[in-house]
Amino acid sequence: MTVGVIKRDFTKIITSAIEKHGASREALIPILSEINRSYGYIPAEAFPEIKKQLHQTDSQVRVSESQLLSLASFYHMLSTKALGRHVIRFCESAPCHVMGGRELFKTLNSELKLQPGETSLDRKWSFITTSCLGICGVGPVLMVDEDVYGNVRPEEVAQILARYD
Repeated sequence: MTVGVIKRDFTKIITSAIEKHGASREALIPILSEINRSYGYIPAEAFPEIKKQLHQTDSQVRVSESQLLSLASFYHMLSTKALGRHVIRFCESAPCHVMGGRELFKTLNSELKLQPGETSLDRKWSFITTSCLGICGVGPVLMVDEDVYGNVRPEEVAQILARYD
């Protein structure tokens, strides 16, 4: 008995992203972001298609699959592995830490029952730490999907997470 493999067609999404952002090295991150937004992550199978389409454009952008993977794995807002339906990004920078980040981190661990980098078994949550979310003035900070929460107190965590059922 053979098991069929589902092959995803990235062609339309990649074509659309290249048309929207242009075929240039400067557009690589926006192109990768479009794929990440569409699938929730950037599957490994997408890299050869991105490379192929960029090479076929009039500007013939030459980029290797390893360069694309390097970009995708460098930026914390992009992911090369499947994540949960909701992604929590916790800022662990010094300003957030000083403003109560350690207590907030402990509460998130307790509520989610996850360590950083883990996804819940039901695939509802992924918990990721990041070095900075860029809004140090309102620390401690966390993001749930695209929603940013600043000045978060541990007692607010359950209420914040409840918004994502």
